[in-house]
Amino acid sequence: MSAADTVELALPFTGRWLVQNSPAARVPSHGTTLFGTSHAIDFVPVGEDGRSAPRTLRSVFGTERPESFIGFGRPILAPASGEVVSVLDGESDHVARRSVIALLGYALSQPSRVRRGASAIAGNHVVIRVGGALVLLAHLRRGSIRVRPGQRVTAGDVLGECGNSGNSTEPHVHVQASESFGRNARGIPLVFTSAAGARRVPENGEIVVA
Repeated sequence: MSAADTVELALPFTGRWLVQNSPAARVPSHGTTLFGTSHAIDFVPVGEDGRSAPRTLRSVFGTERPESFIGFGRPILAPASGEVVSVLDGESDHVARRSVIALLGYALSQPSRVRRGASAIAGNHVVIRVGGALVLLAHLRRGSIRVRPGQRVTAGDVLGECGNSGNSTEPHVHVQASESFGRNARGIPLVFTSAAGARRVPENGEIVVA
């Protein structure tokens, strides 16, 4: 596979996850092409009710502990076989923000994270070389990463746990493929293959079950 091809992945988790910022809706999916994010996708773990955490006064007016979210600590799996080329662990899992007030303050601090580079955006993460592409799984829980650079992994191996590190407003996993993680890196399209063999990019608002 060359870096110009679409990267075929398995869903990197089990259970129920809500799709956000999908490239099926628009490209660039996150509103920017910086750091190879043009075709990135986010998955938020949810319960049977489709919610990531109960709604409380704190969720309406303030910040919330990441531990109060149903998916915090869920295993994150290798979406393809390949070589681990980069790992970052040790970044804090910060408070979650779902209220308009909390999100506004967070948005104002976004330029400072961009200036600090890709690692400040990704937080704790694992990068796997899959053919000619680098596949990033970001926002992992501090202290949970189980792999190291140079290690070969097989699709389905546990890499770490869902967290809220880096540029994250609630616990979720960010998945992208790119040629590199430089500021002007080119993103590479993704497609996910189900257990039944269907190949597709999940839609925004869809709940996928793996």
